[in-house]
Amino acid sequence: MADRDPFIIAGREYHSRLLVGTGKYRDMEQAQTAIQASGAEIVTIALRRSNIGQNPDEPNLLDAVPPDRYTILPNTAGCYTAKDAVRTCRLARELLDGHSLVKLEVIGDEHTLYPDVRATLEAAEQLVADGFEVMAYTSDDPIIALRLQEIGCVAVMPLAAPIGSGLGIQNRYNLLEIVDRLDVPVVVDAGVGTASDIAVAMELGCDAVLLNTAIAGAQDPVLMASAMRKGAEAGREAYRAGRIPKKRYASASSPIEGTFFD
Repeated sequence: MADRDPFIIAGREYHSRLLVGTGKYRDMEQAQTAIQASGAEIVTIALRRSNIGQNPDEPNLLDAVPPDRYTILPNTAGCYTAKDAVRTCRLARELLDGHSLVKLEVIGDEHTLYPDVRATLEAAEQLVADGFEVMAYTSDDPIIALRLQEIGCVAVMPLAAPIGSGLGIQNRYNLLEIVDRLDVPVVVDAGVGTASDIAVAMELGCDAVLLNTAIAGAQDPVLMASAMRKGAEAGREAYRAGRIPKKRYASASSPIEGTFFD
């Protein structure tokens, strides 16, 4: 197919540029249905808040999102130190039979849930050295994004706005700088509220978007998941098509030169 536009993470090719989470749903059935509607192929799971086998007597989330259908992306949500984040990733690797792709997230403040950048860099160095393929959640600071790439992260995940805020992209100029300067995929993570936010991220040239609350917290999560899927597709197509430049003055859609009334 001539128009193929794959999204590649850690050497693996995906068709969907939407990554979704599994938290905050009413139940596993709703989570499963919404994830299917999103078209996502990568599903992130907070290991400290979800059971993927560490608690044999509880429902296993992997029954709703089976690893033979989805790429499971364990994340370190809820970790406030590099030590805890590294330990959590190692537990995920053990539970998932050597799985090495992880989302690193080290929170620095309970009020804002902003990332602790110093601890994130420290954990990223340890995890990469330990053979993990690290997708790192971080601030929208271009310099930190470059440092994470230099460490060896397979993707950098700058926030659009605070986690769960639904504010959408607050600093598109920083995201543009990150997209322009990084060679690894840039995945917007946190702060998305609706489908248009995803379209904006994709139009800026970001490679993908990860979200959870905007779908799970919607009045109709399944319908919102479908909308998010279309937003990602439309935004990516618009980016590839190349928008017209913005102007301060009008430009007629139909030129008057050469008309019958000249």
